[in-house]
Order: sequence, then structure tokens, then C-alpha cells
Amino acid sequence: MPVQRLNHAVLYVRDVARSVDFYRDTLGFRPVVELPGGRGAFLQAEGSTNDHDLALFGIGAQAGASQAGRGTVGLYHLAWEVDTLGELARVGEQLQAAGALVGASDHGTTKALYARDPDGLEFEVCWLVPAALVDGADDHDMRIEPLDLAAEIARYGADTRGGIGVSVPA
Repeated sequence: MPVQRLNHAVLYVRDVARSVDFYRDTLGFRPVVELPGGRGAFLQAEGSTNDHDLALFGIGAQAGASQAGRGTVGLYHLAWEVDTLGELARVGEQLQAAGALVGASDHGTTKALYARDPDGLEFEVCWLVPAALVDGADDHDMRIEPLDLAAEIARYGADTRGGIGVSVPA
């Protein structure tokens, strides 16, 4: 059986409490276990049934910035999926208010926001066009264009559930 989806992510951060606050306030993650002394925390995404979706381990304020992709190999980013474009817009507002939003792209079948956490680690929050609404070869082409979220909401609706294999009622 093939891999189905990402189960959880683990990040090394400078300050666990600061990172917990950020992921709670911007993406709605909630702490489910916190290790003594601020050493780590396990967080669960809102609506998730997973025991944890994100783990954070503190390595201290002296930690240098990640050089992944600039001077070393490493992970570029993780992407979390939201169910609707309305939710993507809400998350975008939260990220903007936190000063974390760094970009927004239309990839055809994926509408994506990019942000950085307090340690500069980049992540993506995205909505996937339901397969039933993909309307041509252009939608399947991988592309990077500016995202006009208001136009996408007008096109698909704020409450249309996205994702692979989602059927849309006729």
C-alpha cells in the first residue's frame, strides 16, 4: 500500500513556548503534550484525530538560522491543507497579522500561501481544487503565478471542499 499523506512534522526551534504560541495563534494547532522545562511540545491540528500533527523541540536561543537550500541540503517546507478557500483566506489573515505571510501562489490545482514561523522556517498552507472541478490541461500544468484569492473564491466558492478525490454535488 502506498504512502497516503504526511502524518506529522517535527521541527527544531529556538524557543518552544514562542513556537507553540505562533502555531496555535496562526494555524489553530493546540498543545496536547508539553515536555518539562520547555524542551518540547506535541501539537494537534484543529479537527485532527491524529495524536499529534506537529512536534517542536527546543534547542536554545543560540541556534543559528537554517541553511537548508542556501548552504546545505535540507527540507524546504511542509504544506498543510485546508478544506475550503474561505479557510485559506482566514488563515491568510492570521498569518498577515502575525507578520509571517511571505507569498501566495496559484499552482493550477493548488492555491497556496507561504509563511515563515518565528525561527524563519517556511511552510505552506494550501487548498486543492477538487478533481471534479479541474477543467482542462491548464489546470494540470504545474505553474507558479500570483494568487488572486478573491477571484478564486468567486470562481469556486468560499465553502467548496477541496482535496484529491473530493466529489462535487451536481
